[in-house]
Amino acid sequence: MYPTFSDLLYDLIGIQIPLPIQMFGLMVAISFLVGNYIIGLELKRKYTEGLLSSHTTTVIEGLPATKMELLSNAIFGFIIGFKLFFLIGNYAQFTANPQAALLSLDGSFWGGIISAIAMAYWAYYEKNSKKLAQPITKTIEVMPHQVMGNLTILAAVFGILGAKLFHNLENFDTFIADPIGALLSFSGLTFYGGLICGITAAIWYARSKNIKTIHLLDAAAPGIMIAYGIGRLGCQLSGDGDWGIVNTAAKPSWISFLPDWVWSFKFPHNVISDGVPIPGCVGRHCMELPLPVYPTSLYEAIIAITLFFVLWAMRKSIKIPGLLFSIYLMMNGMERFFIEKIRINNIIQFAGFQFTQAELIASIIFLLGVTSFVYLILKNNQKNGSIAA
Repeated sequence: MYPTFSDLLYDLIGIQIPLPIQMFGLMVAISFLVGNYIIGLELKRKYTEGLLSSHTTTVIEGLPATKMELLSNAIFGFIIGFKLFFLIGNYAQFTANPQAALLSLDGSFWGGIISAIAMAYWAYYEKNSKKLAQPITKTIEVMPHQVMGNLTILAAVFGILGAKLFHNLENFDTFIADPIGALLSFSGLTFYGGLICGITAAIWYARSKNIKTIHLLDAAAPGIMIAYGIGRLGCQLSGDGDWGIVNTAAKPSWISFLPDWVWSFKFPHNVISDGVPIPGCVGRHCMELPLPVYPTSLYEAIIAITLFFVLWAMRKSIKIPGLLFSIYLMMNGMERFFIEKIRINNIIQFAGFQFTQAELIASIIFLLGVTSFVYLILKNNQKNGSIAA
């Protein structure tokens, strides 16, 4: 396992380069960038095909910097400088435990002051260098794909908050035992919480920018799928606890050509330090599971990336708005429901039934996909039939 990017570099080139980059966080960031790019491509294509329209916004050019702009830049600069100068001065501490260093109240007061002055001056200089004697009001046209930056940031923030919320609800006893640690921890994220909250925030923002929800969902389907697959690769590479149940069975002959760790794995050096000590290992991440388990995060990554290519291949041939997203919901629900059968998770007891939170939501997601798929097909047939009549 590679808890940090430095661990991966050391394994590849044999040189230890201390970098404060967590492997899981890096892969999540990559997943958002790739998803953003894919969704942007689809929005641009749909605009070209006339399915989406642009919106206009008004800007005023030539205004000087306002007091509020200077103040906000100064505050932002102070926060950045307060932490940045401290992290540079305590780099060893930062690389050893980036999470603790970033979330602590430790910082450099004078670093914050210097950065605040610099940021405020930069805002003042930037605005005043473009100041006009008579400011000009302009109306500009904004294409759907041009709002992807703000949309992705909003979806990412609400997605992470939703993922954290659902995880803590699923592990409420752990949350009660250490609420502060549970809320601030970078681990412990539930995909469906992120999906629900992230999509809700994205739809709200897109509607304000004249982007039709049904076309946004279709455009997002392949992007969400590939982002999920890349995120699961991050789980596998870092060993974040998203693994399966114990698997001590012999590897089947039909996959004999694959490495043993594809079938069962102990996740040595996992980022959450779960399991038993590794003999002779020295350092922070020196634990491995006592018994091998199914590497379910690897399976999900392979399945999700494969399904992305399926959705990508069919996206242009599906002409009914909303149908591609319905297919995504069915694919996602089926994948997650069946992977739960070999994935370690908390069991919910209700009315004599046993199930996990993910199984429940996956079932609902799948049924929503089936329902919307049938509804859209019937609606389209009725519409075509009425036209033909």
